[in-house]
Amino acid sequence: MKKIAFKMQLHQGQVQEYQRRHDEIWTELTELLKNNGAEDYSIFLDPDTNALFGVLKMENPALLDELPKHPIMQKWWKYMSDIMETNPDNSPISTPLKEVFYLS
Repeated sequence: MKKIAFKMQLHQGQVQEYQRRHDEIWTELTELLKNNGAEDYSIFLDPDTNALFGVLKMENPALLDELPKHPIMQKWWKYMSDIMETNPDNSPISTPLKEVFYLS
């Protein structure tokens, strides 16, 4: 199982809206993520900078490359694009993070 970590950026003043949208996450989206191998997925917020830090586990990380092809993923990105930094295709600007310590 491979651990994947990344960071994204919320726009100022959008923390409550981001939380609300994730509290009401679409069943179709969670099924898509799980069906593509995502497990133990968490997103953390740094309230001082509005930075988001995501961590998930996947048996086959290459399956992440398939997600942008799915209409439900594209719909979610568009839905979230007004509250966070995004690329021209509405996908969140996401920076991979390097693991520097792990305690098992």
